[in-house]
This record gives sequence, C-alpha cells and structure tokens, in this order.
Amino acid sequence: MRAALMYGAGDVRMEDVSDPKLEEPTDALVRVVRSCVCGSDLHAYRAMPACEQGQQMGHEFIGVVEETGSEVTGLRAGDLVVAPFAFADNTCDLCREGLHTSCPRGGIFGAAQAEALRVPQAQGTLVRLPVGEDSELLPSLLTLADVYGTGHHAAVTAGIRPGTTTTVIGDGAVGLLAVLSARRLGAERIILMGRHTDRTDLGRDFGATDVVPERGQEGVERVRELTRGEGTRTVLEAVGHLDAYETAMGVVRAGGVVSRVGVPQYEQGPIGFVPMFGGNVTLTGGPAPVRAYIDELLPDVLSGRVEPGRVFDRTVGLDEVPEGYRAMNEREALKVLVRV
Repeated sequence: MRAALMYGAGDVRMEDVSDPKLEEPTDALVRVVRSCVCGSDLHAYRAMPACEQGQQMGHEFIGVVEETGSEVTGLRAGDLVVAPFAFADNTCDLCREGLHTSCPRGGIFGAAQAEALRVPQAQGTLVRLPVGEDSELLPSLLTLADVYGTGHHAAVTAGIRPGTTTTVIGDGAVGLLAVLSARRLGAERIILMGRHTDRTDLGRDFGATDVVPERGQEGVERVRELTRGEGTRTVLEAVGHLDAYETAMGVVRAGGVVSRVGVPQYEQGPIGFVPMFGGNVTLTGGPAPVRAYIDELLPDVLSGRVEPGRVFDRTVGLDEVPEGYRAMNEREALKVLVRV
C-alpha cells in the first residue's frame, strides 16, 4: 500500500510499504478514507534528524472497517469510523476517568497518512459514524480525531463556563477550535491572539470577540488594556512554544487558569513566585483524551450546529501529502485534508 514516510526535516516521501495485518485479537484493519496533516506533525518536519529508514506519519483518520480480531465486538466490516489520535481500551480505571491518553494498553497512532492501518484496542477506540463515506460532513467529523477535541479539552480543563472571559493564544487549527469550544461552553468574551487575518477572520466566525495581532510583551500589554489591566481568568495556549507559554503567563489574571494544549517544544518555563505562585495561577492541560469527548461533540457536528471542518482550507490526494506538509509549513494552508 501507499504511505507517507518522513526521513528527516523537510523530507516526506510517498512509498510502498507492507499492508497492515491483524496482530492481536483486539485489533481491527481500517481502510483510510480521509486523513490530514496536523500542526504537531510540523514539529518533526522542521526538526527531525535525518534517518535511513523513514518513519510513517499521521494520527488523524476516518476509515472503513475491513476486518476485526476475534475479541472485537460492536464493529463489523463496512462500518465507517473515526478514531481519536490515541488508541485505548476504554475500560481501565484511567479511561473511565477520562484519561484515555494515559491508558496502559494505549498509544498514539503514527501511520494514518496511508491507504490503511492497523488499529489496536479497536473496540475501545473506534467510533461508528452514521453517515456514508461520501458525506459532506467528513471534514468536520475528522476534526473529532484531534483538533476539535483538543480545543475542547483546553476549554474544559480551563473551566470555561457561561460568562467567562478567555484569551486564546494561537490562530492554528487547534487555537481556532479552542475559540469555537469556548463559545460553545458559554464564554462571553474571547480574545484571540493571532496575526494572520484569514485565520483570525475565521476565529471571529467561530466566536472571537477581539483579535490581538501583537506578540510578546506588546501583545500582553494589549490584552491587559482590553481587560482593565487585569488579564483574563482563563487562557488557552494552543501553540507549544516557550514564547506562547510566557505570553499565557503574562495575560492570565490573578487566580486564573492557563490550559496548555500545544505540544510543548521546551522543557523549562517560568513557574516561580512570578508569575504562578504569587498570583495563585493554575497550570493545566496536556494531551487531549479525545475519546472522552467524541460522544459529546458528535451530535452538534452531525446536526451542522458547528462546523469545525472549516479549518481545512486545502485538500490533496494521498500522493500529494509532501506538498501538504510544505504548504502548511510555509503558512500557505491552515490545515490540509488528505483524500485517500
């Protein structure tokens, strides 16, 4: 089958690889219908050391079940399914607490930019979709695999509720869907920090009330100007770089919460008396347990009440995945959908 492999920074190739096979009785084989390139994939695209054997890529997909292991129930060949980016058994104590990304039998998908893949823990991972594989809803349904669930996770862990004022840092797909999620949970005022007009315009459509294009200390001062010098009670950080984290700490008000869902590309950041301890600031977030949220988010997507699939602004075929990486890396595209 055809699959995308990364051989190092900026080096993505389409190659023939061995077809996946069932390895455990809890597995399923899925033919991929839609996949995409994630902003977190770009971290490797920009920094991965060169290697002789390429690494398969991709963790977001919708597909059709082709075969199931002997212990899998509730799924059958022909079912259209979406998978969270992390597979999990959905039965252990951690999964029952909504921490699917910490499941001891789980892991992260890494081969979804391909024609097919093996899904471990299929029964606990895959969610059947009541639409056909040609449905116009597929782009929005695909966001349930990661970016919509991650934006929702940021809003939930920050404690957003009706009347909340929040700052969202980052105008990538996760940041924009954090805006949508904050609005869905009742946030009254949403300040979006982003400097790409085409993206922040979409953010306004999703519910942002203010846009701050300034960065660094200038951006912090602008947010504080908008909030009577206080900052906002909640901050959703959807970038993952140290400067975004420092901005988050600069705009959060005393007693507030910073929810960090951008995959961190740093090991150290300020956590001392200023800004965290002295201000009674809470730091939360982490990898989104997307499986815990799909059942809640799915009805609004199916009804068309929300359209998170609007973050996809370019579609490519499977053999064009390298071009999709390039376009996202050079900010020619917000998020690239892959039609398999």
